[in-house]
Amino acid sequence: MNYPYRLLAPGPVQIPEYARQILAAPMIHHRAPQFIAELEQVFINLKKVFFTDEPVYILSSTGSGAMEAAIANTLSPGDRVITVDAGKFGERWAKMASLYQLKVETIHVTWGESVTKEQIEHALAQFPDTKAVLMQATETSTGALQPVKEIAAAVKKYPDCLFIVDAITSVLSTDLRMDDWSIDVVVAGSQKAFMLPTGLSFISLSKKAQAVMSKTKCANFYFDLKAEQKAYALKQTKFSSSVAEIRALHAILTKILENGISSLTSEIQKRARITRIGIEALGLTTYPTTPSPSLTVVNVPDTLDGKKLRRHIEETYNITFMGGQDQLEGKIIRIGHLGDISQEDVVASIEFLGKALNDFGYKTDWQSAVAKVLREYEA
Repeated sequence: MNYPYRLLAPGPVQIPEYARQILAAPMIHHRAPQFIAELEQVFINLKKVFFTDEPVYILSSTGSGAMEAAIANTLSPGDRVITVDAGKFGERWAKMASLYQLKVETIHVTWGESVTKEQIEHALAQFPDTKAVLMQATETSTGALQPVKEIAAAVKKYPDCLFIVDAITSVLSTDLRMDDWSIDVVVAGSQKAFMLPTGLSFISLSKKAQAVMSKTKCANFYFDLKAEQKAYALKQTKFSSSVAEIRALHAILTKILENGISSLTSEIQKRARITRIGIEALGLTTYPTTPSPSLTVVNVPDTLDGKKLRRHIEETYNITFMGGQDQLEGKIIRIGHLGDISQEDVVASIEFLGKALNDFGYKTDWQSAVAKVLREYEA
């Protein structure tokens, strides 16, 4: 049987048809009046999505580019930072900070768990000269949601310390309010809840972070946010804009705001809740202690090889999930809830996972699990 292809990874994600049409439209110049008008509106709308009054800059890079920009523009060699290593992407903060010759103090969190406010408070008390705390809002490698609001309150007590958050897998899928919570730097990426291909990243700095930015000594050229700041004042990006993606972003943000941000967030959270009901009905368990709504991370039964199972699902049922990294390789399957996902996609994720497990000799009642998922949707 030929099944339609479904991309249900944590990112990249499925793109809405109307956005795909814009991406395929004839190219226009990035200084053309039509594009400048759209870019200006995108700048306005991004501030609403980030829940901030501060500028949100657009970089033509993956989310990691914005992470690097956050470090390069707010910190100087020799500054002490605290990083939270709760998974693969927490490790990335530490690696980047080390490359920029920062003094890195790492809080190691057991994978699948979330850092606590007490751990942050203890580290700050131990290192009161810390210039920044760097962490994820969602640790995508484990699916664990981090307590950003509580940690922001802890960091706020240290006037010379910035709170820098990789929210790439959290913006629009979780409640994350930059200004209200006193987050100093928020980073996001196009390939998640923004429902676009990989290639754009977004970064916003609080007034406190902007003041620090004017004094930093890290050398950078492409990721120089002071240059982006000047371009932003002219309603432009510093370097050639990714025209097609920004025009598609304009359409997506317009639709999101017309329907209400809370509507999208609630829909993503509903997908997560119903998927987990289906997972439980298959007799499986989820991995993280405090799961993010952005993805569901499923423990693969000990008797099975998760790498082979995931490959079988993709080759046989034409659906792409993601597996685990490093110590979780072959042990988990990650199912994404971001992007243009329908009820049929959610149902298919449970059906095909159940069928694949049966194919490997791990018996599940996938029909009952699917029926339970459908009842939840009807309710």
